[in-house]
Amino acid sequence: MKPPPAHAFVNRLIGLTLLLLVFSGSLGLGAVWMRQEISQAANRGRLLEGKMADVERRLDEVNAEVAAAVNPDVLLQQNQAMRLGLMSPREVQVVRVGESPELRLATKRNREVFSLASASLSDQAGEPAFRVVTALR
Repeated sequence: MKPPPAHAFVNRLIGLTLLLLVFSGSLGLGAVWMRQEISQAANRGRLLEGKMADVERRLDEVNAEVAAAVNPDVLLQQNQAMRLGLMSPREVQVVRVGESPELRLATKRNREVFSLASASLSDQAGEPAFRVVTALR
């Protein structure tokens, strides 16, 4: 059996070296691309943070303007300037709500959903059939 020619080994070595260079070059390009993507994401995040800070600043300004506008002294001055003849409510006219207004309004709005009259009747017993939904389903 004859050994392979020496130039075949050199050709294989050159081919493997070129393949190694291409592979490492593609890894380098991938790393550069990944760093570029990270940089762009960081720039977008910084831009969004700036926009959020600007919106929060404007919201604080609007809240300050609203607080100044609903000041009772300012309202009385505007009432006199516009000659509206409005008066502050007396204590008997004020109704204090002890519970959460959100819960009270939600209960009032959804009252018909939970009433027995609006429950569907089952075919067999003629009794109201409620569908119970739990967090386990």
